[in-house]
Amino acid sequence: MVTKSPRKQRKMLYNMPKHRRHTLFSARLSNDLIDKYGVKTMPIRKGDKVQVQRGDYVGHEGEVLFVDRKAIKIGVEGAAIEKTDGTEKIYPIHPSNVMITKLDLSDEMRKKSLEKKGW
Repeated sequence: MVTKSPRKQRKMLYNMPKHRRHTLFSARLSNDLIDKYGVKTMPIRKGDKVQVQRGDYVGHEGEVLFVDRKAIKIGVEGAAIEKTDGTEKIYPIHPSNVMITKLDLSDEMRKKSLEKKGW
């Protein structure tokens, strides 16, 4: 379904099946990686190193600890908030607000995906 209505756009985003949400997890690669692989964006995975570009943790670099497809958020190592009881909680960040600085290429399917895209 194609619509211009913001209300319907939000509804489609929130009701999107989890297996189709992977398109929302794409983030820009750093200039070094773009030159190396010939690809501008890749889906974020657990184990990638990212740099936060927007929000409270601008410039912070760390490893991706979790990917939450339901909430469309990722957790970055070191980007944590302190709760009132003294414990720390990983601050969830939207994938569009980060830049990938190092790819985790331990998965063969990801290597094949890079080769197919132009590496």
